Parts: sequence; structure tokens; C-alpha cells
Amino acid sequence: MKRIFWFLLAALTPLYMFAQKPVPVKPRILISTDIGGTDPDDNQSMAHFLMYSDRFQTEGLVSSPSYGHGTKQNILTMIDLYEKDLPKLQKHIQNYPSPDALRTLCKQGKQGNAPFAGYSKATEGSDWIIKCAKKKSSQPLWILGWGGLEDVAQALHDDPSIVPNIRVYWIGGPNKKWSANSYAYIAQNFPNLWFIEVNSSYYGFFNNDGVPDNLKSGNYYDRYIRGAGYLGADYQNYYKGNVKMGDTPSLLYMMDGDPKNPFRESWGGSFVKFDHSPHVVYNRNTTLADTATVCSVMEFHFKGPVVNIPPDSACISMSVKAKIGEQKWAGYYLGNGDYVVRYCPKQSESLSYKVTSPIPGFAEQNGQFVVDNTWPGKPHATDYKLGSNWYTDKGDAELFLGTIQGAKTIMKWREDVLTDWAKRWSWLRE
Repeated sequence: MKRIFWFLLAALTPLYMFAQKPVPVKPRILISTDIGGTDPDDNQSMAHFLMYSDRFQTEGLVSSPSYGHGTKQNILTMIDLYEKDLPKLQKHIQNYPSPDALRTLCKQGKQGNAPFAGYSKATEGSDWIIKCAKKKSSQPLWILGWGGLEDVAQALHDDPSIVPNIRVYWIGGPNKKWSANSYAYIAQNFPNLWFIEVNSSYYGFFNNDGVPDNLKSGNYYDRYIRGAGYLGADYQNYYKGNVKMGDTPSLLYMMDGDPKNPFRESWGGSFVKFDHSPHVVYNRNTTLADTATVCSVMEFHFKGPVVNIPPDSACISMSVKAKIGEQKWAGYYLGNGDYVVRYCPKQSESLSYKVTSPIPGFAEQNGQFVVDNTWPGKPHATDYKLGSNWYTDKGDAELFLGTIQGAKTIMKWREDVLTDWAKRWSWLRE
């Protein structure tokens, strides 16, 4: 069986080696993750990172759960598994980082999302971002965002001088919903930041179209991961071993070619510039006559009683009914009877909402709106005006996967990526 396996890998090697181009130098990376929160795919992506950690100059592993109960202990637990598998990995590659070195890089960031201002107090994680960004280096620090932007926003607020030293590749989409306030703060105040906002392309990594049966999500675990060391045994705890790894495209982008060029074809996608991030302000209840752009920042203001509470206090709740169910979002008091909540719609649909507050005299508010599938869509006067280094998912019709914009820029490499990873899993099965 082993001979057959290696024969198949050898046959496939020219395909994936042709697709992937070497990165000139090991990139400096810092991962900000909500591992341990609501979506276990971060554990899958962390396993992938650890197995490829020889490819990076890793400078930080920050726990940044804008929603859920993740902590840096979730990262440390994955490193413990890596430590047990490391001897087998080192038989093939010598320059893996030591487990203790990785442990020293684990920092706790903000737990929970930021208030309306977009930042609050410094954390161990945000301070570490600043420290890494200010190191003397000929390379930028790449921040790979797998969750919310709270610690990135906090770091930028506390030390704006780091802007020229960092580059961000952020998996947005649903993460943008939880991190709307921090995103808004960054987009409004740091338009010259170098930033790739991936709201949809990463969905291409979930797709099995055109992928051989042995590499499809439901089969990959049994074919390549089962019996492959401690990381392999743990992998089955997340989606029963089905491969999701929605955050992994950020790593793939750093592994393939020149990360400084977001227009290129790469395992982690190909992107275009955009100069306005949609932001619409409503000073009234909306109706189905109002249409918002998917992944836009919708800002709802409501008038209520003037109260003596600190500005930016969470004191109202917006309950939104969507296809996935009902979710609640905190709103804030800005003073002078002005109450506000931000919301970022994830997909095209019609939504309804109800806004309530325990504050006496605040009248219940109700509304509806429609979300269309055009990103970033037509400009509005209230949009965030971006600088020359903001990039996002390609909007070409031929690159859509159903309704998912830009997904084919990543989907096209899925077979190559999984075949390459299968080789490393085989090292853990020896």
C-alpha cells in the first residue's frame, strides 16, 4: 500500500509543484485566532499551520475571540500535540520551530467584541502586536486574521506608528459581523493600512467540485489523516474530521509566491483593489425598500431618552432574524439620546429586526431590509474611503461559485493543496 501511495504522490507532484512558487524569504507572521470559540475550524487550521510551521518566521499566536470562549490555552493545547508529533516531522524537515519557542509566542487578546468606538483597553495580545511590528526588520509583519480585529484595532489605536510595518490578510465574512466596530474603526482611521479583506473567496476551500473522491472533505480524513499521529487523532474532534479550514487560505497565501503582490494567482487567492468600503447610516427604521450590500457596515441610529450613563455603554439589543436563525447584537449609547448599533449582513436575503432596551422610555423599534449580493457595490456618501493598498475578492462573474464571489480563485488550487498536505500526514503515519 505504501508503494502505491508514493507512486500516486509522485504522479501528482508535477501538478502541484508547477502551481506553487517558492516564497523568496520566510515571511514574518502573527496569527490572530478565535480558536476555541464558536467554530472549530480554527483547530483544523492550527494543525495545518503547525505542520507547515517550518515555512514561516512565526512571531505571535494571539487568542482574539470576539465571540465565544476561546483562550490562548486552546493554542497551547494544539502545540502540546505538535510536540508529540515533532520527532516524526523532523525526520523529513529539520527547521521546525521548537514547541517551547511557539509557547512563548502565545498571547491572550481581547475576549468579546469591542464597543462602538472600536477599541477599549490594551491586552497582552495587542501589546505583543505592537512589539512585533516595531522590531527592526527588512520585512513587514504579516498579521493573519482568523477571527475578530479587536486586538489589531487596539494596537493601531495605541501606537499608530506601526501602520507602515504591518500587512493584514483578514478572513472577514462572518467574522466581520462580530467585529463590526473594530473594522469600522480601522477603515475610518487607517485608510493607508495595507489590508486584504477576504469576505467570500475563502469559501472556495470548502468546495469539492472537480476534486477526486479521495480528496473530498468527507473522505480525506480516512484516506490520509486517520492514524497519523497525535494531531491526526485530534483532528477528528472537529467536524468529525471533515476538512473545512476556512482560515487556512491566509496561510496558503503566505506559502505561495510573492505575498507582496495580491494580484497574482496563488493558493490563497487573487485579489483586486477597492477604494470604498460600504458604510450606510440610517437615522430611521428601515423597510424592505432599503437594500444593503452584503458584508457592508450598516449603522442604525435610534432616538431615545436622555440618560446619565457613560457614553459608549452597551444598553440596547438588536435581534436580527436571518436564514441561519436569530442572533442578537449589542448597541450603544452615544449621549444626547442617541443610541446606535452596527450590523454586517453575511449573505443575500431579506431580514427583520427588533431593537429593545431595559432603559425606561426607550420605545421598541422594528424594521426590515434586503441584502443584495454585490460587494463592494455602488458608492455611498458615508462609505469609508480607502487608500491605495486595500484589496478584496474579485468580482468577475466567471469567478463566482454559485453566489460566492471570487471563490474560484481559491477553489482551483484545492486539489494541489490537499495533495501536498497528504505528504506531510504520511510522515506522521510512518
